Amino acid sequence: MRATDSVQARHAVAASAVAVERACIEGWVHSTETFGTADGPGIRYVLFMSGCPLRCQYCHNPDTWHRHDGTLTTVEEVLADIARYRGFIRANGGVTLSGGEPLVQPRFCKAVLHGCKSMGLHTALDTSGYLGHLADDELLADVDLVLLDIKAATGRRCRSLTGAELKPTIQFAEDLAAINKAVWLRYVLVPGLTDRLDEIASLATFAAGLGNVERVDVLPFHKLGEHKWRDLGQDYRLERVQPPSPELLEQARETFRAAGLLAH
Repeated sequence: MRATDSVQARHAVAASAVAVERACIEGWVHSTETFGTADGPGIRYVLFMSGCPLRCQYCHNPDTWHRHDGTLTTVEEVLADIARYRGFIRANGGVTLSGGEPLVQPRFCKAVLHGCKSMGLHTALDTSGYLGHLADDELLADVDLVLLDIKAATGRRCRSLTGAELKPTIQFAEDLAAINKAVWLRYVLVPGLTDRLDEIASLATFAAGLGNVERVDVLPFHKLGEHKWRDLGQDYRLERVQPPSPELLEQARETFRAAGLLAH
């Protein structure tokens, strides 16, 4: 056997082994969206995964909190479905892993992301960063963009709003900056909870100092998921809160712009 044939044979065996291993990896999937326009650049295939450690008061997908509320799915099944749209999204978008919190299932995430990159697709990870320590170098190598949802600008407000600490998210943001990984920061503007302009200014200063935040999306609070809370027998604490006014939204965006960031 020629040396080149031997090398090709080894590569074929290795590829086969990877495929077999990947076929055995399963994860809990809540749902998919095949023409998403709000979860990264272009038109995207969005994989919503089940499981989340946070309990955000404004969460519009409380039905993704528990992993077993989703459908147990293999990586190969996910990639086969993504491949159906590959020709379109490769030219005009990509794949976004969202949730829930995708990093609840890091091994599944890693395999899906690697498969997407093997298809030449742009990849995005939509995460709160709270479990950022589970995103190892191998996983992040297959992520083109992180959509980082910073829930609040102070630790006290984050604990009140989500039941979790802010520090892990801040650490993950700094880790992403250290490797110059592209970030779109996302901030939900909730009147009475996350709308203090002095706190937003502090967050803007921090984000601008990272050097890898390409843009900031200030997202207006909405109550489209309120019915899900009721269906699950959960107390929806923001029933009386109204969406922010256009003026308040613009003030928040201007606060980020004043720090030198591109804000929408």
